[in-house]
Amino acid sequence: MVFAGQVELKKMARIAVIALAASATTVLVSACQSDPDIDITKLAAETDPPEVLYNQGLANLNAGKTTEAARKFDAIDQQHPFSEYARKALVMRSFINYRNGQYQDAINGASRYLNLYPESEDAAYAQYIVGLAYSKQIPAVTQDQKPAFKTIEAMQTVVSKYPDSEYVEDAEAKIRFAKDQLAGKEMQVGRYYLERKEYLAAITRFRTVVESYPNTNQVEEALSRLVETYFAMGITAEAQTAAAVLGHNYPDSQWYADSYKLLQTGGLEPRESGNSWISRAGKKLVGA
Repeated sequence: MVFAGQVELKKMARIAVIALAASATTVLVSACQSDPDIDITKLAAETDPPEVLYNQGLANLNAGKTTEAARKFDAIDQQHPFSEYARKALVMRSFINYRNGQYQDAINGASRYLNLYPESEDAAYAQYIVGLAYSKQIPAVTQDQKPAFKTIEAMQTVVSKYPDSEYVEDAEAKIRFAKDQLAGKEMQVGRYYLERKEYLAAITRFRTVVESYPNTNQVEEALSRLVETYFAMGITAEAQTAAAVLGHNYPDSQWYADSYKLLQTGGLEPRESGNSWISRAGKKLVGA
């Protein structure tokens, strides 16, 4: 038999439990509203299935909402680390870092992906992201060109390891640009030495351009500077050979016209010597 007092006591206990729960909810909502880093409308998203989070991330990315897209991809990595979508999310997160200018984070994320999933279908894309991130960091030729070397290394891997991927064409373009930068750096240093009449040091730099970067846009000037440098040193056979190789490959170049005039001041004309390193290097040029 239940007395009226007992019934009332149980009802009061239930009311107390409900009040306590409501109080806790109020405190949580209040805390979330006071914290600018927490969006209470999105708290439930953390528990969504990985495929839902991934599709939401793609939708946000396509809409240009990179911050929200990144949050979705991060949630997959944190909540579903061993799912197939965690693998895909890691690549997309790296791409977002690249697009946001966070290049080192992009490189780190894509490199992590390659270490974890080297044979996956997205490995080529991850390698391409590494190359893109390095290429965006290539500075002017007056500065250190380490990112250019890294770009060539990363993009050459795309070309060599994933020759059938859709990224090869752009990877090759990025390689050409990086080599142009490296050749430009050599030319800058070579001109510095030439102006100071440090001829041997200047020749070393110009020779590097001709031998190591034969298909860059710096070769014409490099050959012309070799004519100038060897002529100044009195090594006329090499000056004539450099001019001959320049004329053979770039006959309409202003650099060739200037070199020809310089040789004429000494009663000379372009003439190639087959024993010269310049002649051997000239066979690798675009117009050879």
